[in-house]
Amino acid sequence: MMNWIWFIAYFLVLIGLAGYGFHRLTTLFLYLKHADDTPTPLRKYADAELPVITMQLPCFNELHVVERLIDHIAELDYPKDKLQIQILDDSTDDTVRVCAEQIERLHSLGFDAVYVHRNDRIGFKAGALENGMKTAKGELLFILDADFAPKPDVLRNTVHFFTDPKIGMIQTRWGHMNREYNMLTRIQAMFLDGHLELEQTARSRSGRFFTFNGTGGMWRKSCIDDAGGWEHDTLTEDMDLSYRAQLKGWRFVFLKDIETPAELPVDMDGFKSQQHRWTKGSIQCCKKCLVDIWESGYPLKCKLEATAHLTSNFAYLLLIVLCFLLYPKQEYRPTFELLEKYPWLEHFLNVPIFLFGSVSVALFYLMAQKALRPKTWYKEVVYLPVLLALGIGMSVNNAKAVIEALMNHQTGFVRTPKYGIGEKAESSGAESVKSSRYKTMKSMMPLIEFAFAIFFSVVVVSNALEANWLSAVLLMPFPVGFFYTSVPSLLRMMPINQKADAESIVDEGK
Repeated sequence: MMNWIWFIAYFLVLIGLAGYGFHRLTTLFLYLKHADDTPTPLRKYADAELPVITMQLPCFNELHVVERLIDHIAELDYPKDKLQIQILDDSTDDTVRVCAEQIERLHSLGFDAVYVHRNDRIGFKAGALENGMKTAKGELLFILDADFAPKPDVLRNTVHFFTDPKIGMIQTRWGHMNREYNMLTRIQAMFLDGHLELEQTARSRSGRFFTFNGTGGMWRKSCIDDAGGWEHDTLTEDMDLSYRAQLKGWRFVFLKDIETPAELPVDMDGFKSQQHRWTKGSIQCCKKCLVDIWESGYPLKCKLEATAHLTSNFAYLLLIVLCFLLYPKQEYRPTFELLEKYPWLEHFLNVPIFLFGSVSVALFYLMAQKALRPKTWYKEVVYLPVLLALGIGMSVNNAKAVIEALMNHQTGFVRTPKYGIGEKAESSGAESVKSSRYKTMKSMMPLIEFAFAIFFSVVVVSNALEANWLSAVLLMPFPVGFFYTSVPSLLRMMPINQKADAESIVDEGK
């Protein structure tokens, strides 16, 4: 009986993962189907009628990047008399001084710029944006996080879509200014390219729900007010507001051809912190919005897509369950007389599941690279195994986030450290990472990841010793992924590195 339970549970988990893989294929189909449906504004504003835009720049302890942000803001090609700049700062460190200096700099350049500092940090980023709306002069609000570097023409290329009074928000596609810094940033860029180039484009152009990415986009103030304003009960306030606004009938536009560059996390702990926040916030939004979506009058296709989107992170729970089922399935699987006689019959189940669960993921991210880099996309093929392994390795970190959201475990908004790093791994960039006081919180999760890595190493070796080469190869991403996510975090927890962290904090404090 236990053998049957293990065996059935194993295939149910694989079918669930294959279902999310199938969803990626449908997204890819929608992307290709609507490839030529480039959005265009209803009309264009004449220069004399350009609306007032308020640039909202929320930041919290962004010492390394806020000056670079202001450098790019100062180069924006938009009439200064129709542009207001708000630095919405909740910082508790020397960023306060730097922001004040940058405000004076903007004033000297003729900009209408204000500095809004809060001491309470209520509502975190959502609270800062809500507070900024009270003094925002523009009906249009362009939101940029401190680690972004907008291009000079971003406002002129986006503002015209608001000539349609039904448009509530436009989102630009994130670029990656430090894409080639290290292996981790390259893989992150591939992950984000899949989401931004394929998912967001497919959802927007096919009439499905899609969401604001938190930065690099412009909102109509009346749309935010109509949807109930910024709310603080999830860690992904951008996703929450997006669904509430669209349920009110507002239309969104994704502009994949307009790129707004940003800096990616360069270390594993920063990446984990960001992924934990995004994963937990999406499940919180799922609990908050999914019933309202199904009770709305939107077509079934929209409801199904929203359901797949909001529940997609449950795949990490399925991955964790799969980790516990893989070895028992191989060792204690029940025997079938038919399969003993015709062993190839099992492939009728295994092959489709593998295609939907693994090949679909690789194809999805490869197609995103082909769309964005038509001349060099093939160079990214070698990184696909690492991408798949990292997705597996992140399952412990992200499954924890899912469980916390399901159990209503409340945590604060933990910022992702950024260091003002450009494309290459120059010595100054590496030094800023090493010396910065901005360190992510340590936890015991890397020990669990390391235990998984050891376990799956044993499983892979045992399969190889028994000449089960196919199983050994297919299982290889599990130990690789868990070693990749655990070892960098464990190294930072070593006493010598903890001492270095403490010394850097003291030096920077001085």
